[in-house]
Amino acid sequence: MLTPLLIMVREGFEAALIVAIVLAYLRRSGRMDMAGPVWIGVVAAGVIAVAAGVIIHLSVGTLEGPARLRAFALISVVAVVVLTWMVFWMRRQSARIKGELEGQIDSALAGGRAAYAVALVAFLAVLREGIEASLFMIAAATTAAGTVVLVGALLGLAIAAGLGYLVYAGGKRIPMRAFFKITGLVLIVFAGGLLARAVMFEQAGGDLGTVNNAVYNLTQFAWLTQSTETGKFLAAMFGWDPRPSLEQVVAWLAYVVPVTLLFLRSPSITARPAREQAAMSA
Repeated sequence: MLTPLLIMVREGFEAALIVAIVLAYLRRSGRMDMAGPVWIGVVAAGVIAVAAGVIIHLSVGTLEGPARLRAFALISVVAVVVLTWMVFWMRRQSARIKGELEGQIDSALAGGRAAYAVALVAFLAVLREGIEASLFMIAAATTAAGTVVLVGALLGLAIAAGLGYLVYAGGKRIPMRAFFKITGLVLIVFAGGLLARAVMFEQAGGDLGTVNNAVYNLTQFAWLTQSTETGKFLAAMFGWDPRPSLEQVVAWLAYVVPVTLLFLRSPSITARPAREQAAMSA
């Protein structure tokens, strides 16, 4: 349950943060008459994201044997790509997302169809987060029961909504930089686990061979296997396998180590324009 909860806190808070910034700006601008269209856009985006997730889940659910394993592997790889992009995108955008959103709202309010434009801003912003969250929930469900994933996701969404309200109310400052840094590191580890599981699915389906199918074997410890809740959590969160192949271990390390180092490295936002200006003046 903890894995989907953490994912939904992260993804849900990004969506809630966007909605909170939009509503707070409308309140300061004296245009709370546009709050209705904002919520319409939010609800519409949520419905589409849930529908997309259900369709993908039902489509995969009809598959059997190697085809099902290939589908799980593909979903895991796609989730890794999206997760990686999202973690680095949010690191770059977290400092300026407020200004960009306010600029979009200004343009929307100045247009002839302000209600539709404001609804569209909220719709597109929340839809991206919703589709990502649906994809991650499906990936998490490959190692956990659907009910457990659903409960964890709902709890995470409730926490994210509460954090979003705090941002809107302005009654408490949330350390955004620290929040996104910590959750970003958690998601990098989760993505590494997804990649290792994709390798496992491909090997189980007979599409990928192995040099060593048991780098170590700890199956004698029941709490480390998926027969227990501890083992299920370790598998979902870290891609843990008590008896992994060499390729699984290599895939996990080859992703987590370099991506973590890149993520922790401070982005050189101000140095780039200076170099570009020097090049232009040369």
